Amino acid sequence: MNPSAYTLASETYAALGVDTEAALTRLASTPISLHCWQGDDVGGFEKPNATLSGGGIQTTGNYPGKARTLDELRQDLDLVYKLLPGRHRLNLHAIYGDFAGKLVDRDAIEPKHFASWVEWAQARKLHGLDFNPSCFSHPFAADGATLSHDCKAVRDFWIAHCVAARRIGASFGKTFGTTTTTNVWIPDGSKDTPFDRSGPRQRLADSLDAVFAEKLSATDHRDAVESKLFGIGAESYTVGSHEFYLGYAIKRGDIAYCLDAGHFHPTESLADKIASVLQFTPSLLLHVSRGVRWDSDHVVTCDDATRAIFEELVRGDFLGRTAIGLDYFDASINRIAAWVIGTRAAQKALLAALLEPSAQLRTAEKTGDHALRLALFEESRALPLGLIWDEFCRRENVPVGLSFMTEIKSYERSVLAHR
Repeated sequence: MNPSAYTLASETYAALGVDTEAALTRLASTPISLHCWQGDDVGGFEKPNATLSGGGIQTTGNYPGKARTLDELRQDLDLVYKLLPGRHRLNLHAIYGDFAGKLVDRDAIEPKHFASWVEWAQARKLHGLDFNPSCFSHPFAADGATLSHDCKAVRDFWIAHCVAARRIGASFGKTFGTTTTTNVWIPDGSKDTPFDRSGPRQRLADSLDAVFAEKLSATDHRDAVESKLFGIGAESYTVGSHEFYLGYAIKRGDIAYCLDAGHFHPTESLADKIASVLQFTPSLLLHVSRGVRWDSDHVVTCDDATRAIFEELVRGDFLGRTAIGLDYFDASINRIAAWVIGTRAAQKALLAALLEPSAQLRTAEKTGDHALRLALFEESRALPLGLIWDEFCRRENVPVGLSFMTEIKSYERSVLAHR
């Protein structure tokens, strides 16, 4: 019997000291948290026909098939998870609650409003659920400020919302037995240059202290704060900057810092920040995205920047301290395809990192043989990653190669065309 393509590829890696079976085992046990908002363009379901408004972010495109209800969103997600190898999570924003047609303001949300999501996720054996307060698309966010607002009543409203969000996240973690990450991002900033940069940041720090005052089980729940370089309508000044949130997370000592791949200058290396952040914070939340010129949240691809991120996680042995999620929203193409392509690309980038000849690279570096180190890096680029990935998909009983697009196109013809 002729050896399989996987066997031959595995032998190629073994010649460099790489155990492909160990890599596939680690890949299968690393969940990625899919972002629910890709399916409906960040509209949510607080009210019928809700759309994204304000908040320093926007989605572009008008491809047909946007999910209009919770049932449609879940139906779309069912297909997405069917096409992905591995066992994954779902990341919910507060505006995606099951409010049963009733208006529930953000400061009054409770775990009961997400009970149907828990049941849905349990039935599909998801790894767990993650959560986010939604500090945008609301009258109290219309002027571009939430937790840093100069009006105490507005700040108190958003503090109450974030407190409620943390409790919901903790309830998820307790139910699933896996740690839920609840991530706080706010849109606060200024389109033009402000006079007072310090005041809003002091108010934000005080608000965050109030948000995180309640102690929650570290087993059930992880807090995170997310920075941004700028947002639409906040080009000149972002209250929650990288320096602010990194300093806040380090000062607290019990909060994860979120690195979003689309929230920095295009010439910055997100991968280079990981080891520095984890020197001083207990854990990291990673939002895998793809910024193109500005924070445009393009669908993730297995490009050099994405591969570098996962290489750093593996090389530094940081996977155990990192929650991995996706954050992009592309309405210019089939939304389900965007989910599947982006998630599989992130998994491929992780697999590539797991398949590096790390032992030989480490030895070459320690002995000062930088020529060999460079040669190993270059040799790794040409190794048969695709054959190992295809074997992973076969073992997980999901489509190999581009065959997943056939199922998506069939679904589009039968379901999405009627929306």
